[in-house]
Amino acid sequence: MRIRTKSSIIRHVPVIHGGQNSIKNSNPHIIDFSSNITPIGIPLSVKTNLKKNLNNIQNYPDFRSSTLISRLKKYTCLQKSNLLVGNGAIEIIYNFCFALLSNKTKVLIPVPTFQEYETAAKLNNCKISYFKTMNLSENIDSFISQIPLNGCVFLCNPNNPTGKLLSKKQLLSIIKTAKKLSSIVFIDECFIELVPESNESIISYVKKYDNLFVLRSLTKSFGLPGIRIGYAAASKQMIEILQKIKIPWSVNTLAQDAANIALKNKSHLTKSRLIIKKEFRYLKNEIAKLDGFECHDSSTNFILIKTKYDSTKLQQKLLKHKILIRDCKNFRGLNNHYIRIAVKSHKDNLKLVRALEIIT
Repeated sequence: MRIRTKSSIIRHVPVIHGGQNSIKNSNPHIIDFSSNITPIGIPLSVKTNLKKNLNNIQNYPDFRSSTLISRLKKYTCLQKSNLLVGNGAIEIIYNFCFALLSNKTKVLIPVPTFQEYETAAKLNNCKISYFKTMNLSENIDSFISQIPLNGCVFLCNPNNPTGKLLSKKQLLSIIKTAKKLSSIVFIDECFIELVPESNESIISYVKKYDNLFVLRSLTKSFGLPGIRIGYAAASKQMIEILQKIKIPWSVNTLAQDAANIALKNKSHLTKSRLIIKKEFRYLKNEIAKLDGFECHDSSTNFILIKTKYDSTKLQQKLLKHKILIRDCKNFRGLNNHYIRIAVKSHKDNLKLVRALEIIT
């Protein structure tokens, strides 16, 4: 029997991301610079709460995530009807594309950027246009001129993997132009809370612009990648549509509990940003001294590095020193001469610099 499926699924190639499970022979002693998580890890209060509430896993989770939505209402100053919780940001990206895009939708994506926007849009047979730039701020007018009619624009702010940050003024220009063209603007703010120098979040503008969709994640901000918890903010109409197709119980009980506690701990973010600001300077200054490495400026907790060395070979050499970096060759718009590193504790950053000195 021949199994039939959609042509988009036959063509589909899953994206390979960073993290220890992206490599063979994962080792718990490896220092993971490939995952852009807060340098101070999980809040102690979250760990304590998870241990305390382990018995809750014998019950089905609240499929509405009611308590967490109430907490997010206070945290974001938005209405409950403007908020949606998901099993990580990834689930929300895929549900967004499934519910709101089609084979008639023209999609505009600046590259290089997070690959899952492209992958999710392709699964829905969207017509994708790519805008290649290493710094969208410098090409904003040209980008705006390419916003499609009745389409969708994907933006990551700050952008992964370049770390570049668009201002509120620039984002609002994009949103306003897109609204005139009846296009949706999807803005991924998963790293916005780890920007030390400024607050360019436009999450509050979902109350004003019904074509704006903002994605957030607790993975990076509060060090919870294994829990899988993310949320989105948008118009009541868009949230209602995504709620209809959301898989029942997709957000587990422990994830909801962890998020509730984490969101009470804003001091965790303050501490993270202070360390990121200090350690970013250290990493950039030290790596710039090495021959064959050029660090791109970044507004957040990771650094894109152009290198004369082959990125895959460099990754393998560093693994021998129990250090994992992100090989960026699979980002559209980059090649095998780009790597990305997270900003971690000074102790870990020192080990990375020393390892680079040894192998190059």
